[in-house]
Amino acid sequence: MPANNPFKAALAARQAQIGLWLSMATPYLAEVSATAGFDWLLIDGEHAPNDLRSTLQALQAVAPYPSQPVVRAVAGEVPVIKQLLDIGAKSLLVPMVDTAEQARALVSATRYPPQGIRGVGSAIARASRWSARTDYLDVADDEICLLVQAETVTALGNLEAICAVDGVDGVFIGPADLAASMGHRGRPGHPEVQAAIEGAMRTIIASGKAAGTLTSDPALARRYLELGCTFVATGVDVSLYAGAARRLAAEFKPGQAAGTAGTPSAAY
Repeated sequence: MPANNPFKAALAARQAQIGLWLSMATPYLAEVSATAGFDWLLIDGEHAPNDLRSTLQALQAVAPYPSQPVVRAVAGEVPVIKQLLDIGAKSLLVPMVDTAEQARALVSATRYPPQGIRGVGSAIARASRWSARTDYLDVADDEICLLVQAETVTALGNLEAICAVDGVDGVFIGPADLAASMGHRGRPGHPEVQAAIEGAMRTIIASGKAAGTLTSDPALARRYLELGCTFVATGVDVSLYAGAARRLAAEFKPGQAAGTAGTPSAAY
């Protein structure tokens, strides 16, 4: 069993994990979301205005609750990954991974030497509880859960090779960027895009790796879960709030259209 990472253990056991995207970039709402009962919460550093400190605050806010945090890095860069791991992120989602070579480099960035190139600074890091976890250096490599995003035509062409990389725990299909890459920007629901997504999911699942995605469409979410996807995010906090706020305003201002909260799968 993976050391001290319930989310990684659940993926390895193929237990479906239902998630929520955190894009509001505030620890207060992150904590509110942690009380809702989701299995995992995605702290977004790519498209939300999070920096290292606000990501740390979100990790601290959700720590007392059963919901497991997953942090999306702004990019798969070694210094960025090092900092995220040191502040206590155990599960990482890395965007725009197109090749097996990129995937192997990311695995190396999450492992200490001699297995990888992660800098050793855990003695002064939250990850080791500032050295209170005396065995941290021995278990750290095993407890990291690495998820990579396949979200281009190139990535789908290399998907089997990406899935074959040892140390990649799961592959997340990004519907919005994939749609754009396929010539259907803003239309992730296009039949060609959906066919590509389902085909990719089958490839990932057949490889033995966990498959995941984000969709605000409940019917699509259930479809992906039926296909065998293991980690599926079913909404975005900022979109949920925007939709609820606009509906409430429209109830009391009948002449004003409620508008839409946007489609998370088209934005992420």
